[in-house]
Amino acid sequence: MSRIAVITDSNSGITQAQAKELSVFVIPMPFMINEETYFEDINLTQEEFYKRLEEGADISTSQPSPEEVMNLWKEKLAEYDEIVHIPMSSGLSGSCQSAMMLAGESKFEGKVHVVNNQRISVTQRQSVLDALKMAENGMTGAEIKEALEADKFNSSIYIMLDTLYYLKKGGRITPAAAALGTLLRLKPVLQIQGEKLDAFAKARTSSQGKSIMINAIKNDINNRFGGFTEEKGIWLQMAYTGDREAAEEFKAEVMEAFPGYEIQMDPLSLSVACHIGPGALAVACCKKMDIWK
Repeated sequence: MSRIAVITDSNSGITQAQAKELSVFVIPMPFMINEETYFEDINLTQEEFYKRLEEGADISTSQPSPEEVMNLWKEKLAEYDEIVHIPMSSGLSGSCQSAMMLAGESKFEGKVHVVNNQRISVTQRQSVLDALKMAENGMTGAEIKEALEADKFNSSIYIMLDTLYYLKKGGRITPAAAALGTLLRLKPVLQIQGEKLDAFAKARTSSQGKSIMINAIKNDINNRFGGFTEEKGIWLQMAYTGDREAAEEFKAEVMEAFPGYEIQMDPLSLSVACHIGPGALAVACCKKMDIWK
């Protein structure tokens, strides 16, 4: 049986410590903060990131250098027969396309399988766990890549923003729209389904926004993922930016809405957080692959 290394990036929410426990490998995503380079979970913690964000620092995202990616691949191919590389969604970063191009080089061709399955944060983390399970079951790297990409639309993330400031700052909405939204105290709900981060709904209160997200997940389960069954055929997940206490309070509401389901909750990827700011809450779900049945 082929020995397979599973590699992802820190957008999955998997920390370096958790990576060791899972026996996977996590590439830290780079950030530029006031023209200085930092690496997530290496010399940039969640707390430091939000502190700098709230101080008004100039923060931008980047992608791992080709050298860093290739050096890790070379290192792991000395120990493993194949690599399954699961980067963040190609619709949210160029890192996936870069990895696919690098994997086409003769020294990696047929050995490194880059997965483009449109996942990020807790749903990307689930893809890593799925890949580990498939490798354990004896599937090849090519088979794992094919299965994950065939499953790419079987997940959803809904995110309620606490502020429109960062969308305005990033040029994703006009200053006038941001000002009107702030005046009306709107809580926009965004959606990640497939490649894009899109608008989904506008709530007038946090309570309404939470209800919108919970109902959206219920609708996806009923209409896209086979309905509510005794086998509980979905993974239910949550994410947040900065405010763990508020996330725990919301988690209690989600648990009440989905009794009997286990909920995985992690901080939302910093690559998303820098565009939406602190105080955001998210609910996600993934349809369980057949490997878990």
